[in-house]
Amino acid sequence: MSPGGQLRQLLVDDAPVLAPGVANALGARIVSDCGFSTVYVSGAGIANWSLGVPDLGLTTMADVLREVERICDAVDLPVIADADTGYGNALNVYRTVRAFERAGVAAIQLEDQVDPKRCGHFEGKEVSTAAEMVTKIRSAVDARSNPDLMIVARTDARATEGLDRAIERAHQYREAGADAIFVEAPLDAGELARIGAEVPGPLVANIVEGAKTPTLERSELGRLGFHIVIYANLGGRAAMRAMHDVLTALRAQGSSLGLEDRIVSMTERNRLTGMDTWQALERRYGIDP
Repeated sequence: MSPGGQLRQLLVDDAPVLAPGVANALGARIVSDCGFSTVYVSGAGIANWSLGVPDLGLTTMADVLREVERICDAVDLPVIADADTGYGNALNVYRTVRAFERAGVAAIQLEDQVDPKRCGHFEGKEVSTAAEMVTKIRSAVDARSNPDLMIVARTDARATEGLDRAIERAHQYREAGADAIFVEAPLDAGELARIGAEVPGPLVANIVEGAKTPTLERSELGRLGFHIVIYANLGGRAAMRAMHDVLTALRAQGSSLGLEDRIVSMTERNRLTGMDTWQALERRYGIDP
């Protein structure tokens, strides 16, 4: 079954699907190791971890595609890839979808902000016209080789035009051929409920701790009508905190003594990076370690 077919089946069998966000292949392997069925490639995460910059539209298609290819190669899970605005107009979207599909993604997410885009939970966003986004969605649908590849259409219009208009856009994007709809940054449970009741699914919710959308239980989001719940930067923010804490301790005490219980063991690191597989290949090909 294709990656898109796997994701579509999960939406039938196990919705709402929890999709933790990652910025690199090791993050994806950790998501898989924790037992999740789906991984989300976060554009914000790649901006933060690969470039060390905020999510302000500073990444290029090449920046993101490089990580997407590595992630798809590292895990067997369906991968949902954040492709921001598609990196240009409808022609750029066409090229982007073809490249991401070749990389092996199950779904590609496109949004209706103008370039340069911003994190959906930042202030100062601007959206394109609905007509421009409709054209991009049609281009994305035309570009895919396998109809199982899911096109996820995100609207950021809640922040600029209000919830009513965001819901109108969601209907237009669905009619244009989007397979799933993502209304970004609703402000409370009532707004989530309206989206779930008024927008045809599958629907995506984005939980960003401490930002605009409330954190609800998986069961509650499912009851409200959501099919995919992404936690775009939970793991990345946890890793930032853990790195900062142990390196602060190293700077203060001048050694790593006493920090062993705050890091993974060498054995665990080797397991997560697939050392056994590579050592088996060494033996198969007669390579002396």
